[in-house]
This record gives sequence, structure tokens and C-alpha cells, in this order.
Amino acid sequence: MIKQLTPHIPDYELLDTGEGEKLERFGRYVVRRPEPQAIWRKSLDKGVWLKADASFLRDSKSEERGEWRMKPEMPSRWTVRFDYKDMHLRMRLALTSFKHVGIFPEQAANWEFIYDTIHELRGQVGIDRPKVLNLFAYTGGATLAARAAGADVTHVDSVKQVVTWSRENMESSGLDGVRWIVEDATKFVEREVRRGNKYHGIILDPPAYGRGANGEKWVLESDICHMLESCAELLEGENAFLVLNLYSMGLSSMLARTAVHQAFGAPKMEQMGELYFEDGSAKQIPFGTYYRFKR
Repeated sequence: MIKQLTPHIPDYELLDTGEGEKLERFGRYVVRRPEPQAIWRKSLDKGVWLKADASFLRDSKSEERGEWRMKPEMPSRWTVRFDYKDMHLRMRLALTSFKHVGIFPEQAANWEFIYDTIHELRGQVGIDRPKVLNLFAYTGGATLAARAAGADVTHVDSVKQVVTWSRENMESSGLDGVRWIVEDATKFVEREVRRGNKYHGIILDPPAYGRGANGEKWVLESDICHMLESCAELLEGENAFLVLNLYSMGLSSMLARTAVHQAFGAPKMEQMGELYFEDGSAKQIPFGTYYRFKR
């Protein structure tokens, strides 16, 4: 089933988009960042954009890096909330040199799915604490959603500082017990296959390009099929779920579905589509594609 998803987060608002930028509110603070997909014109006056608490300026020598121009009242760190049913997450934000702030708000739609699915699994005979593996896990929103629902979670990311950030988010959210792994995701998965380990849920949020903890190279288009095939050996044959996100522009949810079907077979239930937000002038912009299934 193709379904476009947009979550509701009181602590996040997409104020305006256009001319290669986006204007967002995270809690009390408004940030201005590049957004290549915003190909239309801005709707708000220039003066509104200039009032942003922090604006990201690209480095002329780098496509990815840059620096932030901050107003005096803008803190270096602050916290936003995400509440859903009995889940109460607290995520620490910060301004990074790669324009990220520590959260991808569109992923909240997947956090709700993960939380609900784990509660469903815990109702099955013999599954008290489902095992969940979160790969390329970043600052841990999906990890915390799974843990809040009662799963045993293994969180894997190759960047030690990001894993530390995730641990801080766990503690701020009143949770504990996550298994933290600082390692290249492909190497970890291959080792788990050799060990014969199994999981009830696997979450994949791979970048378009990346480096492992020891410099291992990751290229989404050439490496994703091997990763999916390895994950297929780790996922339980029934009472299980998969969440796959793709941020590489040009890769559709239909392509994700085809690759997943080849590795895992056809599931009982599947959803795919775009994760998007609508700005204050009703302009809709996608921030990634997703594919997820249950079996």
C-alpha cells in the first residue's frame, strides 16, 4: 500500500520553504537551513527569514559542511519533546557542521509504527521482549521508540560521538538498557549472521554515502542489496517487522519494495511512500522515502 506520511509534533513546525532553503521551528527556536528540493519561491517575507535564531551558511569549498550564524539568545544545545501514547521522548538538539540538528522530524511517523508494532508483538505467545536491531541509528529516535515499547534494542552506528548523543537522549527520556555498538553496520550484521542471531524487528536508515568506524566505505546503491540479504537471515520468519528509509534522491519507495521483496520475500502487510511535511503556506515537501512491512 502506497501511503504518504506526515507526523504531528508540537515541538516542530515547517514554517516556510523555497529557493533552496527551509525555515523550521524546533521547540522555541527557529533555524534556517539549505533544502535542495525546495525548488519553488518562498512565501514569507525576507524579514521573517532574517529573524531566524540560527542560519546555516555553506562552506564555499564543501557541498556538505558549513557554519552557523547564531543570534545571541540561541543556545548551543536545547531539548525537544515527542509524546505518543505512553511514549515520552526527549531529544537533545545541537547545531552541527553538516547542517543537521540531531533529529529528523519526519521519522516520527516511523517511531509511532515501531512503538505500536512492538506492543502487538508482545501480545504474541512466547514474545515478552522482542529483539530489535537499529542500523545506521544516528541519535536514536527509533531506538528509543522501540525501547519505550518494551523491546530489547541493539543500536549500531559507526560514529562514537553520535552513539554518546543517543545515550544522552535515552537518559533524558527516562529509559535504560539499550545495547550500544560503535561499528560499521555491514560488519556487525555479517558477524550476527555467522553467530546465528535472530531479531523480531530490523530498522535500516542508511545514508547515501558514509564511512565505517575504521574507514569502511558505504555507497547506498551498490551496498544496499547485500545489506538487505544479510538482514533477511537475521529477521525471524514470522511475528517480525522491517523499517527501511532512503534519503538518496532518485530512489523511490517502489525501488525499495522491489529490493526488499527480492531479499525477504513478499510479506503479509506492507506500506511504502514518502515522509513529508507541509509548510505554513501548504507547500508539501518530501524528506525521504520509506518502506516497512510486518510478517
